[in-house]
Order: sequence, then C-alpha cells, then structure tokens
Amino acid sequence: MREPAEPNCGLGPALRVIGGKWKATIIWELHARPLRFGALRRAIPGISEKILAEQLRELEAAGVVRREELSGKVLHVEYSLTEPGLRLNAAVHALAEWGTAHAMPRAAPTAAAG
Repeated sequence: MREPAEPNCGLGPALRVIGGKWKATIIWELHARPLRFGALRRAIPGISEKILAEQLRELEAAGVVRREELSGKVLHVEYSLTEPGLRLNAAVHALAEWGTAHAMPRAAPTAAAG
C-alpha cells in the first residue's frame, strides 16, 4: 500500500514532529520553564510514563527538546525547549488559539440500543 503524499511545503515535516496525541501538549508544558520528568507527567493527565519517555526521546531526536542531566546530591534530569522548540511552540500556541475560537461542541455520547 502506498503512503499518502506529503504536502510540498513545510507543513509535512512540522506535523511529523508534533504528530500524535501528546507531543504538542509536551511542547506546550515546556514553554514556560524546564521541567523534570515527574513534574511533566503530573502536568499532563492521562499520559503514561512509557509514552512520555518515548515522546520525549522523539522530540529530542527532532531537535525540539533538550534533555539535561543536572548533578547535585542526587542526579536529576530536566527537559526544556531548544530554540527551534520555542519557535515551534509559537505555532502550537497559534493552533490552540484557533481551536479555542473555533471549537465545535462535542457530540453527546449516544446510548446503545438495547
């Protein structure tokens, strides 16, 4: 089966970076300040540790998120946005504004016929 053609503009690469359920939310949460893994997980209700770790690795590989090991009494890791990540966050913010302005009411769940 052939994969659909990617748009002949920057939209395709951008959507590959933020595609999926959680990546835009992770970027959004990191825009204000660096966060440790646990704080980031608490900020995103419903995300599992496994998925968060996978998504952070993918965002790091894309050059959007920086992972920094900080030493002290106890070694800990903080995640922050890189310069490209900050610019991508501006696009995520614009999408959020559009979503707020144009949100369609969710359809009420229908009861199963019984």
